[in-house]
Amino acid sequence: MDRNSFTGLFLIMLIIFGSFYLLKPKPEEIKREKERQHIDSLKKAGKLAPQAAAAKADTSKVAVKLDSAQLKGAFGPALAGTEKFITLENKDLRLKLTTHGGRIYSVELKNFKTFDGKPLILFDGTQNSFGINLAAENKTFDTNNLYFSSPTSGLTVADKDSGSITLRLNYSATQYIDYIYTLNGTGYKVGFTIKPTGLDNVVANSNTLNINWTTYLKKQEKDMELERRYSTVYYKTLDDNVDYLSENKDDQKDITDGKAQWVSFKGHFFSDVILANNGFAKTNISVAIDTSDHVNTKQMKADLQLAKSSDGTFPMSFYFEPNQFHMLQAEGYSLEKQINLGPGPLKYINRFATLPVFDFLKQFNWNYGLIILALTVILKLVLSPLTYKSYLSMAKMRVLKPEMDEIKAKVGEDNPTLLQQEYLKLYKKAGVNPLGGCLPLLIQMPIVFAFFRFFPSLFELRGQSFLWMHDLSTYDAVITFTRIPVIGIDHLSLMCLLMTISTLIYTYFNNQISGATGQMKYIGYITPVIFLVTLNSYPAGLNYYYFLANMLTFLQQYLIRFMVDDKKIHAQIQENKKKPEDTKKKKSGFQARMEDMMKQKQLDTAKKK
Repeated sequence: MDRNSFTGLFLIMLIIFGSFYLLKPKPEEIKREKERQHIDSLKKAGKLAPQAAAAKADTSKVAVKLDSAQLKGAFGPALAGTEKFITLENKDLRLKLTTHGGRIYSVELKNFKTFDGKPLILFDGTQNSFGINLAAENKTFDTNNLYFSSPTSGLTVADKDSGSITLRLNYSATQYIDYIYTLNGTGYKVGFTIKPTGLDNVVANSNTLNINWTTYLKKQEKDMELERRYSTVYYKTLDDNVDYLSENKDDQKDITDGKAQWVSFKGHFFSDVILANNGFAKTNISVAIDTSDHVNTKQMKADLQLAKSSDGTFPMSFYFEPNQFHMLQAEGYSLEKQINLGPGPLKYINRFATLPVFDFLKQFNWNYGLIILALTVILKLVLSPLTYKSYLSMAKMRVLKPEMDEIKAKVGEDNPTLLQQEYLKLYKKAGVNPLGGCLPLLIQMPIVFAFFRFFPSLFELRGQSFLWMHDLSTYDAVITFTRIPVIGIDHLSLMCLLMTISTLIYTYFNNQISGATGQMKYIGYITPVIFLVTLNSYPAGLNYYYFLANMLTFLQQYLIRFMVDDKKIHAQIQENKKKPEDTKKKKSGFQARMEDMMKQKQLDTAKKK
């Protein structure tokens, strides 16, 4: 195998491995797709009732008949009642509170809409439950089933004002539990304090509360699969460790490595967070996916234990807000860390390089399509020395190709070890590094993968249009069709198609530059086809960036061609070959290891004969 084949195969295998590793559907996704198709087929045949809808439908309240003993017992006044709704809102939020359970019944973000223009409701109805378990008189009570009282029907807070609403759970006339909801005139933070009065000798373990919170996150975006892919439960411990459950499968965790300061039911672009400054003593969290559910993305649960503060209350806060990096960062508590910018070094590339440049470009108030263009141009300019070095190395190898063909004709292809050894001798004499064109490309690979994570997590692209793309945060379908089994494609993204075509063209011209022959001349065309399938449902903004990167690379190589003269390179190589061995550049460690390996392999072959 010659150097072109070795380098090309190495790069192709790296790209294919990376694309399969990062983009391949997980076994759980394949399983969900099969289950979805099976359920759809049964529904079409009329053999399956809409179970998910029936199971999650809001049930009407049935009057409860109570005897006098129950009314006089623990929480007797709260065992029956009529559900009433109270509205608490400011400039950004509209909360609907219910007296049945005293909980937040629904949350609307007033400044945002769903992908199809409807009000953006994070959760609502019986699909959201928030309650505490209370033990009194040898009985256990769940506040979700008890009725609270409230003296008001609603409150609107404006400008710099703040206001609060209290819902009361009565045990007796002088013994009760207050749920106090506080809201400022602007912002997404909701103060929440549980204040018990006169219950220390009535309720068991009154110094701690056991809180159970369950929510179904509603579908907000165009692509359910992409939304699920970026949704899960996040949490932060008091030692500033932020972690999360699996994004691709059902998962659960008991947090035992410290108190959890906050737990977030994180959706793709919006999150529900509960926070306690002093942390939750015990925390169990879980996430589950219902593949038959076409309304909700995931079910998320948190069982939390909170200790009483010094003033006898249980203070907490809710945050219902967009997953916009700087907005979360301004709230504090490392909430911005729930935006996954990639694993390992990819996270640092996006956090300390890509994001600052993107923020700088936002100041000009350009269309986001132009911002992505400017970001790509800046990146290409920064990486242009590496691009030049890679092109120059490939040009050197192209000039050497006639001599390599002569060596192949002389040695033959029956002895690949000897052939590679002769190639290495030629590289050494000519002063050419066989990996000179490969290494600059490898250095750029982390940036390519970093952008793969950056654009899908970028809230700013949500709902932003450019050219024919109505929303840069999701795919731009130019054709829709019946879903193809297993791979799960039911549309063709135009920008992904353009990106694939540009990659194929790039591969063609790159083969001309590198002088690739044989199988290596065609194997590079496999990767764009893989990308067409895997990136088809990814955001148009991501495919737009890859398309721009290819086009700018064409432009760079066109300009570099005027700077690189094959005749001068050939003359320089011939001069290098005339130099004594001791004056030539010291061979790299890789070259030395390759030569040793080739010699050892040749000796082993000789021994076998």
